[in-house]
Amino acid sequence: MDRRLALVTGASAGIGAAAARIFASHGYDVALTARRSDRLERLADEIGLRYGVETLTVAADLAEAGAPAAILDHLAAHGRQVDALVNNAGYGLPGTFAETRWPDQQAVLQVMLTAPTELIHRVLPAMVERRFGRIVNVASLAGLIPGSAGHTLYGAVKSYLVRFSQSLNLENQATGVHVSALCPGFTYSEFHDVNGTRDQLSRSTPEWLWLGADEVAAAGYEAVEANRPVCVPGAPNKAIAAVAKLIPDDWALALMSSQGPRFRKT
Repeated sequence: MDRRLALVTGASAGIGAAAARIFASHGYDVALTARRSDRLERLADEIGLRYGVETLTVAADLAEAGAPAAILDHLAAHGRQVDALVNNAGYGLPGTFAETRWPDQQAVLQVMLTAPTELIHRVLPAMVERRFGRIVNVASLAGLIPGSAGHTLYGAVKSYLVRFSQSLNLENQATGVHVSALCPGFTYSEFHDVNGTRDQLSRSTPEWLWLGADEVAAAGYEAVEANRPVCVPGAPNKAIAAVAKLIPDDWALALMSSQGPRFRKT
């Protein structure tokens, strides 16, 4: 088909659902993948009716090693190839590293590090050949600031996505493929409900630190179109990222030690 297709992971809610709507509003057909097929179908119906684009759904769990290949095989069976990829699927695992189970930490790495890396590796060569591609890796402000206790791998994986995106951006300057890491801070979505920190954050963080999922997704779309390697939406988040670069590491770690318990479950 001549129409371009955007594949969005973790598309059933939050930033993923908002990203699917944004790409559809710009004329992309969309392929939605997440674990919850009922939500995917409802979102697909909504997007198809609102924007008049084709929608496909693939219920898959990225914690399973074969999921990336299965998703792309499903799209190929429908005669489609990926022109834009939004790696959004992710979550936070509460607790310290020592007190959690290794299978749970392994799933974090599979969903948030291995799966997005594999998806990019599988779709990038064809993007380069067609001389068009858009890749948005949904990282986090947590990937730009020092680590904190609790949710141990989250910031580390998000930092990886930032550096990975920067490298891909440089490697593809002349290919027509744009790559951006989207680094939101606190975002209104189901993320904090799932990891059990909603009440904690509602008490400890001011409203002006929060952005809506639609606003974050729109910033990501604009960034990848402009081929900016890193996008930090929202003035407060930009200020936090800038300060984190300027202050000495021991100061930054001391700050995270004192403030981390406000937003991380240990």
